[in-house]
Amino acid sequence: MTLVFTLRTATPDDFDQLGLVMFRAIHEGPSPYTQAQRKAWLPRQNRGVDWAARLGAQKVVLGAKDGKPVGFMTLAGEGYVDFAYILPDARGQGVFAALLAEIETRAIRDGVTQLWTHASLMAQPAFARHGFAVNQHETITRDGESLLRAKMSKPI
Repeated sequence: MTLVFTLRTATPDDFDQLGLVMFRAIHEGPSPYTQAQRKAWLPRQNRGVDWAARLGAQKVVLGAKDGKPVGFMTLAGEGYVDFAYILPDARGQGVFAALLAEIETRAIRDGVTQLWTHASLMAQPAFARHGFAVNQHETITRDGESLLRAKMSKPI
């Protein structure tokens, strides 16, 4: 069954809900990360003033089903895709592809010639399917846990 969803620009009223999407995307469903790594990555839902300020400084596109967010992606300065999260039950249904296409459109409109991101092990296959290449593998440490990721980029 294909998920029917719509895309729209997120507003500040959406931001706490997007924090929940991010939390659920990290903590629920299959993952190459252990439970301890997931907890270190994001111990609690992002919400509140600091979260709103971070998202408010970016272009934020969300995918919604029946008015509720099922995924979102953000574009920060210099073509940086800062956040890309899809709820586990919405994965594999075109949400990532649609969000990325909209982010690319907005980036091109802004004169950006390359997108780049720090992709988790979970996100790397999706970015690779859409033309991103690994520039370098990285390990970051949060709360004593090592998390593998990759810097990836794509010319647009």
